[in-house]
Amino acid sequence: MAARSAGKEPPDPVRQNRLLCERVRKELQYQGLHTQYGLNPLRRVHTITKKPMSWHDNIEEPADAKFLNLIHHAALEPTKKYSEPQTESQEIGWNTTPLIHMDRTDCRLYFPRQRTEITK
Repeated sequence: MAARSAGKEPPDPVRQNRLLCERVRKELQYQGLHTQYGLNPLRRVHTITKKPMSWHDNIEEPADAKFLNLIHHAALEPTKKYSEPQTESQEIGWNTTPLIHMDRTDCRLYFPRQRTEITK
């Protein structure tokens, strides 16, 4: 190990400064400052019940319509949120409407269970 480090040259300050400048430039390129925060509309929100005897929890506050719409939209099922499936696994069962109308009088397509002597 000592033989390997003995052949190395001492670090060049100009090269080190160039590497540091490149690293800082890349970090600043991908760094973003977020000042507005909100709820993720794709994640379900679980509510926590309030304490019944707490006086400050029982004060009525006006409801924010935008916030309520966001909460209700997050609780919807995916077929009501989106017009098409967002993932491969959502494609299975996305269209749940039957392809043809089921006529119960047509014996070719309708096979109801029948009671016999054996199944009684």
